[in-house]
Amino acid sequence: MSEDNQGGEKMLCCASCGIAGGDDIKLKKCACKLVKYCSVQCQKNHRPKHKEACKKRMAELRDEILFEQPESSDVGDCPICCLPLPIEPEKSTLFSCCSKQICNGCSDANKIREYEGGLKPCCPFCRKALPNTEEEVNIQKMKRIEVNCPVALCQVGSERCHEGDYKTGFEYFARSAALGNVHAHYQLSTMYYSGDGVEKDEKKSVYHLRHAAIGAHIHARHNLGCTELRFGRMDTAAKHFIISAKLGDDKSLMPLKDLYKAGHVSKDDFAAALRGHQASVDATKSPQREKADEFRRDYLQREQWWNMY
Repeated sequence: MSEDNQGGEKMLCCASCGIAGGDDIKLKKCACKLVKYCSVQCQKNHRPKHKEACKKRMAELRDEILFEQPESSDVGDCPICCLPLPIEPEKSTLFSCCSKQICNGCSDANKIREYEGGLKPCCPFCRKALPNTEEEVNIQKMKRIEVNCPVALCQVGSERCHEGDYKTGFEYFARSAALGNVHAHYQLSTMYYSGDGVEKDEKKSVYHLRHAAIGAHIHARHNLGCTELRFGRMDTAAKHFIISAKLGDDKSLMPLKDLYKAGHVSKDDFAAALRGHQASVDATKSPQREKADEFRRDYLQREQWWNMY
């Protein structure tokens, strides 16, 4: 009998007692999805025989999820122009009223519209009036936190850490991560690694780093590559750097180039990573965003020139 037929029989029958599944007997899959059981007791009885195969398959499944190439980074798209947001934080703005990240191009276009029309400043997305004081900004953030907004929780967690209150910051990050916020997972990984506000724990740091990387967090993916390099796992590190490079990460290009020269990355994979990197960068560009970037560069140059006198 072929292995495929044997595998099919295992899925139709309980792997422990051999009873066939039917309307009266519901079989439940093991976490590895290789076998099924009719009861918890049968699963416990079969565990000694299935343990090694289960562990091996679970590791394969984790790697399949971990090394799957995301379509875009965790920052997502601008909700107004629907283009991918730049990975540089200075090229977009997070509005506290709706917790939406808006690219500078759309934000500046809204400011010009308001100026030309003599309108009051408002959020480009939800159209709520912009707060005039820091106190009003904090009130808006707290309102978002009351409805368990993961973005607002992560934002306030970052602010508390900047203030030196790492314990409170950790609590906000933990709540945000539990709601699926990728950046919160990344922040938790850095806190567990450095021991700020929590006891150092490298295993937990890597755990949250992997969650963030699976969620397409570019810096988390790059850091995983660096971690693998530190332990001498060059081929695994190359996989991480290829993924982050294709998402548009400039920092991953240099170690990837070094791994290519050392023979750990094929010519085709290196070329594909470079093409993917350029495609990701080009996808974030638009005439409106370029105009906003030019305006900000000119503004900074004028400020620097003025401060000289």
